[in-house]
Amino acid sequence: MRSSGSTPTDRPERTIPLGIVLVGDDDPKRCTGRRLIARGWAAELRGRSVLPGSVLLDPRAATPLSRADRWSARRGGLVAVDCSWNRLEGRRALLLERGSRPGAIHHRRLPWLVAANPQHYGRVAELNTAEALAASLYLLGEPERAQRLLTEFPGETTLLRLNEAWLARYADADGPHAVTAIEQRFFGRSL
Repeated sequence: MRSSGSTPTDRPERTIPLGIVLVGDDDPKRCTGRRLIARGWAAELRGRSVLPGSVLLDPRAATPLSRADRWSARRGGLVAVDCSWNRLEGRRALLLERGSRPGAIHHRRLPWLVAANPQHYGRVAELNTAEALAASLYLLGEPERAQRLLTEFPGETTLLRLNEAWLARYADADGPHAVTAIEQRFFGRSL
C-alpha cells in the first residue's frame, strides 16, 4: 500500500555540486583543484560550461557568500576558478564573462577567513581552491562534507580549526549584510 504523502521520506537532502575551472597557472603537483577533480570531489568545467544560476567564488565580488545562497548553489552548483593569486586580476575576465547575461551566475566572495595552506598561511582571504570550496560548503550548510573534503590534503583540516569562531558566526548569519557586519566586528576594517 502506498503512502498518501503524509509520511516523511528518508531521501537525503540534495548536496551542492562542485565545479572547478582550471586555468593552469599553478604547479600541477601542488594544485588543489586538480586533486579534487582527480579524486571525484568536483567536476572540471570549461569557462563556457558554467551553468547559469551557479554560484561562482570570485574573490573581488562585492557580495559575500551566505546561507542565502544555499538554494542557488544546490540548484546550479558552486564553482571555483583555480588560478594563481599572482595573476588574479588578469583572470577576472574569465570570472566576469557571463556576469551580465540573463540568468547570469551569482558572483560571491568568501567572507574573510585566514588561510591555512602552506603558501599563504595566516593571510586573510588568500585561501587555495580546496580551502575555498570547503569553507563554502561549511557556510552553505554542509560542514561534515567540508571536513571530509579537507581530509584529502595533509594538514588542511587546520582551516576549520583556525577559523572555527568565524565560520560558525558566518554560517548563522541571515544574509550578506549580516556577514559583512560580522566581518567588520571581527576584523574592524575593510580589506
